[in-house]
Amino acid sequence: MPIGLICAIPQELDHLRTMLVDADVVQVAHTECVVGALDGHDVVVVGSGMGKVNSALVATILADRFGCSAIVFSGVAGGLDPDLSVGDVVIADRVIQHDAGLIENDRLQTYQAGHVPFINPTDRLGYRVDETLLTNVVARLKDFAPAVRFGTVLSGDQYLHCDATRARLHAEFGGLAVEMEGGAVAQVAEAFGVPWLVIRALSDLAGHDSRFDFLAFVDQVAALSVAILRRLLPVL
Repeated sequence: MPIGLICAIPQELDHLRTMLVDADVVQVAHTECVVGALDGHDVVVVGSGMGKVNSALVATILADRFGCSAIVFSGVAGGLDPDLSVGDVVIADRVIQHDAGLIENDRLQTYQAGHVPFINPTDRLGYRVDETLLTNVVARLKDFAPAVRFGTVLSGDQYLHCDATRARLHAEFGGLAVEMEGGAVAQVAEAFGVPWLVIRALSDLAGHDSRFDFLAFVDQVAALSVAILRRLLPVL
């Protein structure tokens, strides 16, 4: 079975597509699914577009139509942890959809996606990476440079360009990074019983300069994210 590889934007996708061997394109819905080999591993590479609906759509295609054995989202994100810098790498051990929940007293109470406290309550918040997969990933990257951080990644359908919101999200959830797709990929993958992983290199710090940092650094950090992905292929 192939490994499904998802990227959100062209800068991320281009790095992968140029490396594929025996590539064949299959058009499904709004995206091109490129079937081929990467470093001797069968893969299906897709560009999802930005946002949770787009990423959920392609994750479903990878799980259902191509029968992928694992689904990996590789790309860039904004940093939340003030100890992180542009170019640092975060791999999620948990993802939370920070924009899902209950609005009460003019404030969003984040809750598990697909649940409401008084309709179908749950104690769960977010989705966790398979423990065996995470152990193998940690071991595989032990000597990788630059160092990789493991922790909570937040997903929401907004591009974060606000210092105050960045500080709040870090304080409330201990999030290391924020992006727009990983939470939906995890939700779909879990529904199909498929292991998943989210790899994020920081292109910006999600504050008032984020749009400028993103444009300046996206190509460089997208390449770094792909380098980590290639190192992890044997344990996926």
